Amino acid sequence: MKRHRKVMLVAAEASGDDLGAGLAYALRHRDPSITFVGVGGPKMAAEGIASPFDIKELSILGWLEGLRAYGLVKRRVADTVALAKAEQPDAVVLIDSWGFTIRVAKALKTALPGVPLIKYVGPQVWASRPGRAKTLAASVDHLLALYSFDAPWFEREGLPTTVVGSQALHVDMGGADPARSRASHGLPAAGDLLLVLPGSRPSEIRLMMPVYEQTVAILRQQHPDLAVAAALAGTVADDVRARLATWPCQVIQVDEDEKYAAMKAATVALATSGTVSTELALAGAPMVIGYRFQPLSYAIMKPFFTGKYATLFNHAANEEIARELIQDEATSHNFVREITRLLDDPAARADQVAAQTAALDRMGREGRNPSEIAADTLMRLVTARGEMTE
Repeated sequence: MKRHRKVMLVAAEASGDDLGAGLAYALRHRDPSITFVGVGGPKMAAEGIASPFDIKELSILGWLEGLRAYGLVKRRVADTVALAKAEQPDAVVLIDSWGFTIRVAKALKTALPGVPLIKYVGPQVWASRPGRAKTLAASVDHLLALYSFDAPWFEREGLPTTVVGSQALHVDMGGADPARSRASHGLPAAGDLLLVLPGSRPSEIRLMMPVYEQTVAILRQQHPDLAVAAALAGTVADDVRARLATWPCQVIQVDEDEKYAAMKAATVALATSGTVSTELALAGAPMVIGYRFQPLSYAIMKPFFTGKYATLFNHAANEEIARELIQDEATSHNFVREITRLLDDPAARADQVAAQTAALDRMGREGRNPSEIAADTLMRLVTARGEMTE
């Protein structure tokens, strides 16, 4: 008699919650008898995965911030391992969130010997700390990588790797109507619109919103007719709304369900570095990228940055298609200069959009849906283990 399989999915951030929900959905369509347990957010909860704690508290970036939260992370790792030991899954998928999931992986290697551990999204070793490839290879059994340029780093350490592609390259924007979005906010069809995307982590909002406020204030003085909108990630929406209320100009607030339409409607976007840059490129929006770390964290981390670019499509193209302003360069003066250059030059905007699109093609935009490939790979691993243990 065939035994029903149980899969544990572990995600500690909003982006991982998206991936976990997509993977659970694809797995269930392959085998409706599969049951799920794990750690995740609201999207995974909608797929029936009840998390033992709120993952918002694990949205941590930077070494200094990580040290401050060490006690909390350690407790949540213990909670996750305890759940795995109680549920005895047939496989565990650890999604993104390097600092948290690598600790879980190491603990589960001892707690659940023989249970396949699959990492979904490897650390960006091409950008910093390449030694993490060796660490991961010693801690998990298989990697589901997002991009073809990821795989060689891990395969040469002996870690079997399947390139599934990035879900961000397969976002369905077919229903996103920029004209309707503009009209709903009383904007003219052809007027300039700056879309600000401040981030999805509390630390990103705290560090980036003040400089974005200064940037917008200067731009509005120079371009009085410039409309400004801000996209609110669900994890930080309340904080962003409170901060926007103090800005000296009116800012249109865009929720998650309208985000893609606003991206298509934007003349230029100002975005905190992250997955959103890929989404903006898919929407055909020229952009300027910014990021700041806590100064001490940046000083500690900077020697470990080995990549030329922070933005994935820039890395894929080996060219700074979208201007990146990181840390000391992330000033209102520099943002104003780069945004003004794009606002004033339609040809420059068109050239950037074309280069962004070409880079997305290089990253695998036309491939199969990543959740489908990930589900096929996981089913193969779970089935192989079942055949060995039954």
